[in-house]
Amino acid sequence: MGNNILTQSGIGSETVGSATLSPSGSFVAGSYETFTLTYTAGFYGIDDSGSLKIVFRYASDQSTPQFNNPEAPNYVSVAASNDAVLEARFDPKGNVRPWDKCIYIKVVRGFLKEGDTIRVIFGDTSMGSPGMRIQTFCEDTFEFRVLVDAIATYTYVPVKKQPFIAIVPGPVDRYRIVVPSLITTGEPIRVNIKGEDRWGNPTNQMSDVVRVVADLQTEGLPEKTELIPGEFAKSIDGVVISNSGICRFQILSEAGNCLAISNPIRVVDEIETGKRAFWGDLHGQSEETIGSNSARSYFEFGRDRAFLDVIGHQGNDFQISDNFWADLNSLTAEFNEPGRFVTVPGYEWSGNTSLGGDRNVFFADEGHQICRSSKALVPTTKFEGQICPTATDLFSALKPKTGEVLLFAHCGGRYADIKLAHDGLLEPSIEIHSSWGTFEWLLRDAFEMGYRVGIVANSDGHKGRPGASYPGPATFGAVGGLTCFRTHELSRDAIFECLKKRHHAATTGSRTWLDVTITTESPGTVFHQDPAIVKAEGIGTSQVMMGDIMHLPEGNAVLRASISGNTPIVKVDLFNGLEHLHTIRPYTKEELGSTIRVIWQGAEYRGRFRAVNWDGTLRVVDNRIVAFQPVNFLNPDRMVQFHNEQQVEWQSITTGNISGIELKLADSSMGRILIETPIVSVNIDIADVGYGEILYEAGGLDRQLSICRLPDMNSHLDLEMEETVDIKEDGDNAFYLRVTEQDGNQAWSSPIYLFRDL
Repeated sequence: MGNNILTQSGIGSETVGSATLSPSGSFVAGSYETFTLTYTAGFYGIDDSGSLKIVFRYASDQSTPQFNNPEAPNYVSVAASNDAVLEARFDPKGNVRPWDKCIYIKVVRGFLKEGDTIRVIFGDTSMGSPGMRIQTFCEDTFEFRVLVDAIATYTYVPVKKQPFIAIVPGPVDRYRIVVPSLITTGEPIRVNIKGEDRWGNPTNQMSDVVRVVADLQTEGLPEKTELIPGEFAKSIDGVVISNSGICRFQILSEAGNCLAISNPIRVVDEIETGKRAFWGDLHGQSEETIGSNSARSYFEFGRDRAFLDVIGHQGNDFQISDNFWADLNSLTAEFNEPGRFVTVPGYEWSGNTSLGGDRNVFFADEGHQICRSSKALVPTTKFEGQICPTATDLFSALKPKTGEVLLFAHCGGRYADIKLAHDGLLEPSIEIHSSWGTFEWLLRDAFEMGYRVGIVANSDGHKGRPGASYPGPATFGAVGGLTCFRTHELSRDAIFECLKKRHHAATTGSRTWLDVTITTESPGTVFHQDPAIVKAEGIGTSQVMMGDIMHLPEGNAVLRASISGNTPIVKVDLFNGLEHLHTIRPYTKEELGSTIRVIWQGAEYRGRFRAVNWDGTLRVVDNRIVAFQPVNFLNPDRMVQFHNEQQVEWQSITTGNISGIELKLADSSMGRILIETPIVSVNIDIADVGYGEILYEAGGLDRQLSICRLPDMNSHLDLEMEETVDIKEDGDNAFYLRVTEQDGNQAWSSPIYLFRDL
């Protein structure tokens, strides 16, 4: 037969027919389109009760096909050329991953012979439908993969040539400008500019002449910068900032309007040893496992379009073939460029939740053997003896490589159960934010168990956009996170050493500057490895940084923090382990105005379907809404709607992260606010909303709604704080900060652990 895909059936791809797609070519991400897929039956035809599957990748966020309402979006019509009766339905888990999403078409009466066709019109507009909304992220080869059960055995064979389209970015919706976070005066830097479409895709449709300016005196900025169609990014090299301070760059239009403001740069005369700052996203996947686009384009995107310093690739272990593992090792070796762009080899150990849950595994170099949780999608592997079905098995297998391997616990589809299994030497940090949401409960688990862990955030992105991973309209509820590594240089060895010492901070995707130190009244002993689990020599000192573990027999301690936001700072929460000590706000009560901030947050539970529906309305009585601003509304299709001067409406979900709305009222104290959501109802006098938050707890997992008042013009982008912290005599004191900015971004410092008794 030739090209026999399934030997048990003896049917090859050439004999099950063919599929064509019209139109073909390139289409703008997130646009409404109409496609006609024509399947032509092959030698075997399709027998009575046989079927056809048209499958799409799990990562795709195109709108869900529907077959019942021809006037509504995403209507799909199906017909056979010989009038055979067909039954069509959509099943989001109707096929083997990563091609989970499935349109199932069954021949329920009649049959197809060779040459007969089935025509499937995606986004059929003939009865009024606007079409089908295609996925919101770019992909060179978006497949409509066709599988055929020709002889009604529920054994599917793919057609030989799969139809596909290219999904490309739309026009510029916003500009981004990205710069380093910490430099010395006179140090040349690169200023990176890109345009993004409404869905966050870097776009090659930039066509502007702009001017880049800075807060501090600079050299090397051109008078004008031309952004040329065809370019996805523009970099200005050799820019020098001449004096110390906090600096932000702006992109100005020819008319002088501000198009974008950069992340903050701390410019200092000298950087403390070991405290340079590099940004990384160590966790995401490509199309070879469950993501989109190739592994090569994944690394290229992180370097050239997200402007990362550090990157890792984390494919699900049970889907990484031996060949792909070899390819990944080749790619990380090829792309690793010390001083410019550092790659960290690794994979995701994807054990079932009951067996320990997801872990990220990272190696100091290439060439290591992969230890899989199972062989679910790679039944043939030369590593037969290296199956580790439980997290404890994994730790045991990796123990001999201590020093060459590190792990993170994380929450994705499966969540890590660190109470069930954890190794403090191999697993120094936990991931508390990703595209899946925010998971501060994982940190609380660690504190409850007495673990000493650092905090990281990554994207766990599936859309091929590491370092700039937007959620789109579907499964993922948040923007992917970033980790700021504090170490002496940009190299693998330095990043690995940084991870071992937990010298890092985490954000929800912004490049918020967060530096925390503690100075002690009397000298203590700092340990970079946990002395509770390994004998290690300590170092005498009176100052420690994020992630350090310090034995402090006596004396007080002063915590100092330097914070610079991308947008104004709303609050900083100070914690000692499980205890919330207090909230610091950069503005005074006297600065408060008529701006009311309403925030909702949380998740249903720890598992895969954690999203909380917060669709709701807010109404004011005896007052007027004169302006409003959404907070963390990440899906452009679901924004706050202004109903009238008394009411706004919204559609919103959270997956542990925060979302909300800010209102500017005509009067600062008159009237009432009434809020209705499926979770919480609120009826409150506006005069009662003040400096502190009023909380409405809502069960679930950290579900709550809060209301507070803000200044009408919050200009507090930067904050320096200092305060004496009380040291508990028993157990750990795990001091860390959580920063919340006005746009909804958050940042966390890795805890500093102080303890009295060895």
